Amino acid sequence: MDVLGRYEPLVENVEAFRAACERPLPSVVRVNTIKADAERARRTLEASEIGYESPGWQPGLFGLDTEKPGATWGSFHGWWHGQEEVSAIPAPVLDPQPGERVWAACGAPGSKASHLAALMDDSGTLVANDRSLGRLSALRFNLERLGVTCAAVTNRDARNFSLQPFDFAEFDRALVDAPCSCEGTIRKNPDAFEEWSEGYLDSVSTLQRSITERAIQATREGGRVVYSTCTFAPEENEAVLDNVLESEDCRLVEFDLALDHDAGITEWRGEEFDSSLRKAKRVYPHQNDTGGFFCARLEVGG
Repeated sequence: MDVLGRYEPLVENVEAFRAACERPLPSVVRVNTIKADAERARRTLEASEIGYESPGWQPGLFGLDTEKPGATWGSFHGWWHGQEEVSAIPAPVLDPQPGERVWAACGAPGSKASHLAALMDDSGTLVANDRSLGRLSALRFNLERLGVTCAAVTNRDARNFSLQPFDFAEFDRALVDAPCSCEGTIRKNPDAFEEWSEGYLDSVSTLQRSITERAIQATREGGRVVYSTCTFAPEENEAVLDNVLESEDCRLVEFDLALDHDAGITEWRGEEFDSSLRKAKRVYPHQNDTGGFFCARLEVGG
């Protein structure tokens, strides 16, 4: 099946969309402010004779002239972390504050969880969870390399996550960077479509909905939940949130995003979604020379 063709009705410039999905993804790193700052990163890159440029829309991101950012001196020391540019969207949208209790429901391999810790000034409590035992080693390695000390790593099914082991009853904020079909990663994973099927979209959307519902239930009234995926599929994005809005006490809220993007959609294949889903953001690869991404912000308590 032509997976990209499925989304042509959603994209204004189909030719640019398809061309971007066929190009390799640029290398980007995020400066880890727990250990370094942007100026230190610049000096290190220049000393290493690595070309760089800043995307500009978010401080601390650098596009590098290397295909292996993880093999650089700064990465080894935890001064920066190789991360897809759009992967740096959800943590600032969640905007965790120092001292807060924050849940990364699907935290491995640690890019977004470590970003949350940095925004928290490595204080408070970050619960970085993942149900896949095999992925926990990468999560723990990255948190340790980046100097994160405020995190508790858990191996639980996020759909029925219990706060019983902790000395608090609810989180201030939660990030659901949900397991998905990963369509938006096609530029770095050319085989992303090999096992793709509409049946998988149906099954994974049920999982995504259950995790998001639990995140809302576990977050205090007035708290914030961010939902994100790296897929184009409305079944995994707007349709999931449309169901969550019906089942849980929450509402979608607007947020700013400096990257070029489209609004969330309110109709797909004859199915209509809540009008507030226009407040979600869709980022397509051709708009900013990135991967594909979806992000939405919810406030708990209607």
